[in-house]
Amino acid sequence: MLSRIHELVQADSQFIIATHSPIIMAYPDAVIYELTRDGIRRCALEETDHFVIMKQFVNNRERMLQELFG
Repeated sequence: MLSRIHELVQADSQFIIATHSPIIMAYPDAVIYELTRDGIRRCALEETDHFVIMKQFVNNRERMLQELFG
């Protein structure tokens, strides 16, 4: 998907994508907006909850699974 997005961006396409995927959000030069209780704010990929949770899971899978399953 990222490869196809890149091809289309090179052809002057633009995208508005709603996603929870840190992989899709990692597209170079992507502008990320987060919807919060206080409104909409621009943020970096590393500040998103989705990135933080994915990183925690990848770095400590067993602990995260234990937390989920008790």
